Amino acid sequence: MADFEERWRSRVGGSARTVGVIGWPVEESLSPLIHNTAFIALGLEWVYVPLPVEPGRLSDALAGLTALGFAGANVTMPHKTETADLIGELSEDAARLRAVNTLVTTPAGLVGHNTDAPGFERFLSEDAGFDAAGRTAVLLGGGGAARACALALARSGAAEIVVALRDPAKSDELRSSVSGYETELHVVAFDDAAESEPDLVVNATPLGSDGEQLPLPRLTPETTVVDLLYRPTVTPLQVTAKEAGAAAFGGLGLLLHQAALSFELWTGQPAPLAAMSAAALAALS
Repeated sequence: MADFEERWRSRVGGSARTVGVIGWPVEESLSPLIHNTAFIALGLEWVYVPLPVEPGRLSDALAGLTALGFAGANVTMPHKTETADLIGELSEDAARLRAVNTLVTTPAGLVGHNTDAPGFERFLSEDAGFDAAGRTAVLLGGGGAARACALALARSGAAEIVVALRDPAKSDELRSSVSGYETELHVVAFDDAAESEPDLVVNATPLGSDGEQLPLPRLTPETTVVDLLYRPTVTPLQVTAKEAGAAAFGGLGLLLHQAALSFELWTGQPAPLAAMSAAALAALS
């Protein structure tokens, strides 16, 4: 880590481009480490910094990005939806999901993007080796991450998505995220998820890291299970899945792929994913 800090300081001069992550809190974010590692790996004079923004101050923070010459920023909780409401120009995914996780500064102002859905598509294809076309999935949760996963699955041709919510009546945003696709979407009560027999199970809730029980369908060696939590690196859900012979993955893959897509939007260069992954794994271990 000392070597990383020395290399980071030595390359940042007056002409460095700056990006960062807007959130509250952001102290434990892996994004500064992941992106600064990527900049070092490609020899770019860029720097990525944490930008803690209290609720109620987001509008000021967004105006400050342009005023300070930032090339862009990531946006994390709790500001993704409000950012979509405040930004005039949104990408198709950001508009559909009503959530922004990446900002790019242009001569005309800030443009809002969402790299979570394409990041999940890349993760499923490149890391999990899972082809969603014609397959069925159970999605636990209905927040921003769940909506992005649902969009990715629908866009990839999934036949059916069963979404388990604490309050099934609150599904309008989720339904909007996949409107226009042929995928069948069924919203059920949270505990009713256990009645399904899907090809893919995705936990898009914060539950499980402290031993909370999740309503899991029957898992088999043909099931793929993804827990979007990346702390701890091996979650109880992953352990349960592996005991059933299922393929199990944590959330680091999605984090890395959505970060790589942000990197590419800012720099115009392919992200050094291997270096980014190694840095994240070292920090988590």
